[in-house]
Amino acid sequence: MTVAAASSRPEWEIFCQVVDNFGDIGVCWRLARDLAAREPGGVRLWVDDWAVLQQICPPAADVDPRAGSVVEGVEVRGWEESFSPLAPGRIVVEAFACELPASQLEVMAAQSSPPVWVNLEYLSAEAWVVGCHGMASPHPRLPLVKYFFFPGFDPRVGGLLREPSLLQRRDAFVKDPAGRLAWLREHGVDPDPQTLRVSLFAYEQPDLGELISCWTTGARRISLLVPVSRVLADVAAGLGCPTPEAGAHIRRGSLDVHVLPFTDQDGYDRLLWASDLNFVRGEDSFVRAQWAARPFVWQIYPQADAVHHEKLDAFLALHRPGLSAATADAHAAFWRAWNACPREGIRPARAWPAFAEALPVLAEHARNWCVAQAALPDLADNLTKFCSHIRQSPR
Repeated sequence: MTVAAASSRPEWEIFCQVVDNFGDIGVCWRLARDLAAREPGGVRLWVDDWAVLQQICPPAADVDPRAGSVVEGVEVRGWEESFSPLAPGRIVVEAFACELPASQLEVMAAQSSPPVWVNLEYLSAEAWVVGCHGMASPHPRLPLVKYFFFPGFDPRVGGLLREPSLLQRRDAFVKDPAGRLAWLREHGVDPDPQTLRVSLFAYEQPDLGELISCWTTGARRISLLVPVSRVLADVAAGLGCPTPEAGAHIRRGSLDVHVLPFTDQDGYDRLLWASDLNFVRGEDSFVRAQWAARPFVWQIYPQADAVHHEKLDAFLALHRPGLSAATADAHAAFWRAWNACPREGIRPARAWPAFAEALPVLAEHARNWCVAQAALPDLADNLTKFCSHIRQSPR
């Protein structure tokens, strides 16, 4: 990783405010890095929580958030209340409906050729997304037009974040037995192929204790790999111990719990590749779990009036084809239980046995799903083409 001085007006300018703790900045940092690697015009990223950026991008700890240093090709800046806009990017992306300051909009409107203004929306498998993707919304006062861009799984929407080298790097890791063994030993994990390695990155999960009890008494040994995160207190409660620190190893019956330090994004990818089952949350880890081509369990970000349950069911319906009815039902039942969906009405521990039995079939399904999604254009490619088309169209 390199740190350098910032340049002048960039091609891309991305604004991100934290809603889902790490997830929103995680998505924006991945997108910014991907665009910077592909585009020669430069990328500027504004984030409102510098501490989060430092955790997923350690070199950010060594730069002044007000100075605009370049890290991995991205000019990173702290977005504070006393915001002073710079010459705007030729393309301005407001991520996840964050609201741009009025001063930023005024500077954008004052340009002889106003920037392409894009609202990068949250990822969803819901059918209505196709009809809303690419819609234009003129500003009520300024000569600006905002365009809505939806990531997604359908070829008619914006695709998923996937840097060009990702799947090759994954395959190199998976096909290197010595390298995988070294990774497991480095983290103190049992390399026995009969052990089920499970990564757990989650929000708070009050039903986790019952599932941990199920794992401790199960016939199959499980290695639970838990990066330091919000779920760690629930892990400790389930184990009946104080909240452990990174590096801790706790054994209860058939369950070995390894607490891992919070890692940068590349390190998290390797955790997903090294595991047999991945519990993920929000959006960023959700997408990366799909590129890992392993079975996974998604904890969707909770929303008011439980509308997130509709989004969960939309993805389950999209992901279901290719599975037998019994396997698809076991898969959906555990996901809904993990997300406390009232439709299922059961707890994760009760849904676990059928889900665990289905894991070999779900592993093949995950590989097939990954191949199908990888055949579609990725998000950065789609976004670049979309903005190029807008530029060339009369506005």
